[in-house]
Amino acid sequence: MSSFEQHCAEATARFGNPHEEVHRWLDEFAGVAPYGMRHRKKRHHLSGIDEVRRLWGDEAAEVARQHIIADLRVEGWREADPFPKDEAHYQRMGLF
Repeated sequence: MSSFEQHCAEATARFGNPHEEVHRWLDEFAGVAPYGMRHRKKRHHLSGIDEVRRLWGDEAAEVARQHIIADLRVEGWREADPFPKDEAHYQRMGLF
């Protein structure tokens, strides 16, 4: 699993800015009941990226996509797999 620091370092390397607010927003439900580490279903999908774009703009949306892909890979997702569209699709794909 990528840590907050790793996500920020990857964003800084690619975009020149850690975009801490994006990573905090994406992982806001981490460790919080009832989600725990199953928090990703809440925002780690295309709808979450769209919300990041609305809140912070296009570059932040790309940062969110990078963050989500890093976390999806930990769960066994591959580039050839569909990208989760929303919370329901995320769960149907068997991701948590």
